[in-house]
Amino acid sequence: MNEPIPVTRATDHGTAKLMPDVDRARAWLLTVDGAPQSYVDLDDPAYLEFEYARRLGYVLDAVAEAGRPLHVLHLGGGALTLPRYVAATRPGSRQDVVEADRGLLELVAEYLPLPAGSGVAVHAADARAWLEAAPDDHADVLIADVFGGSRVPAHLTTLAYAREAERVLRPGGVYLANLADAAPFGFLRSQLATLAAVFEELVLIAEPAVLRGRRFGNAVLAAAHRPLDTAALARRTAADAFPARVEHGAAVREFTGSARPVEDADAVPSPEPPGGAFGIG
Repeated sequence: MNEPIPVTRATDHGTAKLMPDVDRARAWLLTVDGAPQSYVDLDDPAYLEFEYARRLGYVLDAVAEAGRPLHVLHLGGGALTLPRYVAATRPGSRQDVVEADRGLLELVAEYLPLPAGSGVAVHAADARAWLEAAPDDHADVLIADVFGGSRVPAHLTTLAYAREAERVLRPGGVYLANLADAAPFGFLRSQLATLAAVFEELVLIAEPAVLRGRRFGNAVLAAAHRPLDTAALARRTAADAFPARVEHGAAVREFTGSARPVEDADAVPSPEPPGGAFGIG
């Protein structure tokens, strides 16, 4: 009997815990300081358990023809769920993962190792510092999924940061971010205004209950200098077990309202989730 058992370890930025899923033989949930961070099925890396991860996956599926390799830059690593997804769905892709918590990376490498030849390079570094040192036209897709505890760090919310992200993307590249907020959406609106100052096209994906201000929740933002296939995204998100809405164009501008781009001097982290918003058990 080799039943997997939970693993708990103090890392650089908190207490990480890996918990096996009793319903899937080689699947694990990663939490940091009790907040769910990642879910990985080592036997099925294309399986995305979290709703926000599936929405990011839907956009990844739509940015280029199926199976075409991409160069993807991930800011925030966790258990490397989305890098594994890209490696499985777009073989031959090149990927960089930037994660500030070296201890977390070591834990994941020990218990949830990447398969040989995955094409994923992992970097222990601050996301913005690494981004600022990256060359122009470096990636096809940039995914920002960085949380210090349960909050997006302030230095990853600003106009200067967004300009660096746009610089690092190739022409036609797509920026993706996982954010969380609740009514009156001061943080989310400011992030839309910030990205709108840099990118021509914005897409907002979230559950209707979140957009109506009924509860705190995740929102996926996509930004580019080209239109995205919002019809395909709307079909995929509407058919999900937890359906979401896809907003773009005038609807996003109306939602953004009078919000202004965030300057470095004014930046604050994303709001603290209310108790139990992302808890487990």
